[in-house]
Amino acid sequence: MSSPDTKKLDTFLQHAGLADFDPITGSAPVALPSVRTSTVRFKNLAALDKAQAAKADLRLRSTTYGRSGMQTHAALEQVFCTLEGASQALLSSSGMAAISHAMLALLSKGDHVLVADSVYGPVRYLEKTVLQRMGITCTYSQASPDALRQHLRPSTRMLYVESPGSLLMEMLDLPLLAEFAREHQLLLVTDNTWGSGYIYRPLELGAQVSIVAGTKYVGGHSDLMLGAVMSADPQIDRVLFDNHYALGHSVSADDVWLAMRGVRTLPLRMRESAANALQICEFLTQRPEVVRLYHPAWPQDTGHALWQRDCTGSNGMLSVQLGVTPQQARAMVDALQLFGIGYSWGGFESLVQYVDPSVLAGHSYWADQQNSLLRLHIGVESAADLIADLEQALNIAVAS
Repeated sequence: MSSPDTKKLDTFLQHAGLADFDPITGSAPVALPSVRTSTVRFKNLAALDKAQAAKADLRLRSTTYGRSGMQTHAALEQVFCTLEGASQALLSSSGMAAISHAMLALLSKGDHVLVADSVYGPVRYLEKTVLQRMGITCTYSQASPDALRQHLRPSTRMLYVESPGSLLMEMLDLPLLAEFAREHQLLLVTDNTWGSGYIYRPLELGAQVSIVAGTKYVGGHSDLMLGAVMSADPQIDRVLFDNHYALGHSVSADDVWLAMRGVRTLPLRMRESAANALQICEFLTQRPEVVRLYHPAWPQDTGHALWQRDCTGSNGMLSVQLGVTPQQARAMVDALQLFGIGYSWGGFESLVQYVDPSVLAGHSYWADQQNSLLRLHIGVESAADLIADLEQALNIAVAS
C-alpha cells in the first residue's frame, strides 16, 4: 500500500478551500464562504455553451445549475478526492443516500450482489424495500473468498463490503477480496466511513468505489448529514456521474461548508479519539464482566494484524461484549452520564448504543449469541473522566 504522507495530508486539510483574494482590494476571508444558489447566471451564450461543452470531460468541473453545487461543493469534492486517492467525488445528502446512489448506478435488473454480513444495517433495508423490487438480489456472507465463492452466480456483478464492519469492527482483508473480485469480474464497492480516507484508503487496496458518510468523522460536530461516493476509474466515474445527475442528488451548501470546517480538525479529532479509545480498552480488559473487545487497533483484536498492515491510524469506535444479562447491560447504558445514547458517531462527543441481539443474528463474526453488546464511540473528553463514568455504570449494572 502506498500510504499518503500524513504530514502533507494534515497540511492540505488546513489549506483546502481557502477563499481567493479579491482582485481589487487584495484581501480575502480565510475560509471559502457558503456559496448558495439555485440559478447559475452566464455573461453571454458563449459562456453557457462553453460550460455545457465542458460537461463531457469530468476532469473539468462544470456547473450550469445550482443542484450540482458551486465553489463550496467543489472544494469539499476535492478534499474527498485527496483523502481517498480518487479522481471523482460525488456528494449526497447522507451516507445512506451515497450507498443507494452507488448501488442504483452500478446495478441493473437481474444482477446479484454478494454482501459482507457485517455491513451497515440499513443496507439490508435498502435491499428489502428497493433492490428486490427492481429485480436485484443480495446474498449475505462472511467476507472471505472461500465463503463468498459458495454464493457466486452467473449474474453476480458486485461485492459490497464495509471494513471495519459496522457493529463489531471486523477488519476485512481488502487486497484479498479485491483479488477475488477481479478473478470473478466483480465490482468491489466498500463503505469506508470508519477510515474516511484519512486512516484507510480502499481504492489503493483494490476497491473500485469507496463510500463515506461525511456525517461522521468528516463533519465531526454532529450537526450535518452528508455522504460521498468516490471512484478512480474513468468508466465508473462516468456511470456514477450520470446517475448522480439523473437521480437529482443535491446537498445544502451550508452543510458542505460545515463539512469543510470539520475537515480542518479531522486529524486532531481522530488522533485524540483513537488515543482515548485505547485507554478505554485498557480499562475494560481489567473488568471481569468484559468477555471481548472489538477494536482493530487493540493488540488482542482478531483483525489487529490487518489493521497494522492496511491502516495508518485508528479512531474512537469500539464494541464491548459483556457477560451480563440484557437487563444489566441496559441498566449500564442508562447509568452512563458522559455518553449520549445515540446511533451516530464520529463527532466530538462520546456515545453508547445498546445492540439488540436480533441485529447481530446475521453477523458471522458474532461468536456468542448469549452475551450483551455495547457499541461505544469514544470522543475527545478526558479519558480519565470517561473511564470513571464507565466504572460507575458497570458497578450499577452488576449491582442491579
